[in-house]
Amino acid sequence: MSVIQISELTHMTLDDTEIIGKNVKDMYGTFMGKVIGTITDIDGSIQSVGIDCGSQGLQQIQFEQLVVQGEVVIFIPKWRLDSQRLIREKQLTLRRLKALIDIVSENDDMKADAEIIHEKYKSKLVSLDETESEIKAILEVRLTELDAQMKSAKMLSFDAKVQYKSNEIPDATFEIVKSCTTEVIEHVTHEVAEIANVKNRIADLELEVKEITATSPPDIQESAVTYLETPEREQVVQTMLPEAPTEPIVTPSEPIQIEALPIPGPPADSEVTFAIPQPPQQVTTETSKNDNDNDWLARMEAQ
Repeated sequence: MSVIQISELTHMTLDDTEIIGKNVKDMYGTFMGKVIGTITDIDGSIQSVGIDCGSQGLQQIQFEQLVVQGEVVIFIPKWRLDSQRLIREKQLTLRRLKALIDIVSENDDMKADAEIIHEKYKSKLVSLDETESEIKAILEVRLTELDAQMKSAKMLSFDAKVQYKSNEIPDATFEIVKSCTTEVIEHVTHEVAEIANVKNRIADLELEVKEITATSPPDIQESAVTYLETPEREQVVQTMLPEAPTEPIVTPSEPIQIEALPIPGPPADSEVTFAIPQPPQQVTTETSKNDNDNDWLARMEAQ
């Protein structure tokens, strides 16, 4: 089964009134029904197309979901159109945000204008996130439906094989069942793969959004050079440096202990006279000046 390329299709215009009576197929070539009419707006534009889907009844399909390829009208699932629109808008918004950041980094005079536009694009991303959540939910529902279709197709194929082995159906009937169920399985496999591809692209865009929104507005408003020159930056650097003490720390209530150092002994063959050292005296803040003078005179007379 060949998958129809959307790029090769031409969207219908108001002049495509010949679509009435044409067969409608899905993107994978499966027949869906026949166009039996259109519903138009007051200005003549086509809003929806009526398709006779046999046992499924008459279905109204939005005009944007149909494209023309020769004598056949191709049906495009709505989830595919919505996901493509989301990816396209998100990619464009991200490209503009990146361009905005580059402009600000190259020209500081554009900071004020860039802040307003930056908030505008961030608001756009928020609205796209809401749409993204809705599309993800629709994709999960569609995957559940496709899983049920896959199980049914495999069951039909296996049951036909059992009937063939038990000689209940001829070779020709078994081949028809086998061919039809194989087409359904390929159809489901292609659509599941396409949904997985869409989910991966959405996930990649989410990572890009996180990377670009990690930059806060202040970082966009000022470049690295201007940041280093701001008074706030200088103040931060100054507060990080330790301050030298302006006055010595003195504890008056505790006396200062002066420890006597040992005096090395003289050589054995020499005579040396020296004064007997006085025991160390504790100096406190309560010691008066007269006491210090008397002690000094006494030591001078002893020598």
